[in-house]
Amino acid sequence: MIKIEELKFNDQGLIPAIVIDAVSNKVLMLAYMNKESLSISIEKKLTCFWSRSRNALWLKGETSGNYQHILAIKTDCDKDTLLIYVKADGPACHLGTNSCFEYPIYEDEGFKDFSYHGLYELIEGRKTNVKEGSYTSYLFDKGLDKILKKVGEESTEVIIAAKAEDKKETIYEIADLAYHVMVLMIEAGISLDDIYYELASRHVIDKKVKQEKMT
Repeated sequence: MIKIEELKFNDQGLIPAIVIDAVSNKVLMLAYMNKESLSISIEKKLTCFWSRSRNALWLKGETSGNYQHILAIKTDCDKDTLLIYVKADGPACHLGTNSCFEYPIYEDEGFKDFSYHGLYELIEGRKTNVKEGSYTSYLFDKGLDKILKKVGEESTEVIIAAKAEDKKETIYEIADLAYHVMVLMIEAGISLDDIYYELASRHVIDKKVKQEKMT
């Protein structure tokens, strides 16, 4: 573990802190910390920064309620920048967006800003705001039984493709299954965070090995 004393703060006694959503790995914001705010952050397990404009400590969420619960803090090889992994209670940006980095300057034509969270939110939007002609809205309209039927069908398609050792088709079918599972999750009120933290709480490989040894 790196100690605070080993970090390299700039001439103003500050170090840049990049805040990242621990589940989606999306960059939420960039702020600065000094030794005191970093110590407070570790003690409270909440992000606390040094406001350069106000020249004062700033506990994120103290006014807005959008606290950032710290899960991990890492530094780079030069020990002059921090990465802070958090579980956020709300938007990181004062403008109300989840991330402060929402304003493109350049994007390659082939670039697709895809994320599981983005897909989840898109699917969720088809449930809350029904779109005519949307297959996703159709599934939600038909209800749980229809959604479960599709999950079962897509699971079978994955098995068939994998058994045939057709990698391309298996990828295609797994993608279909992942989509339908997300529809099921939203119907059941299950978030991506719920799945992430459930998996994070397990030692999946070790648990499986133990089960096999017991049989």
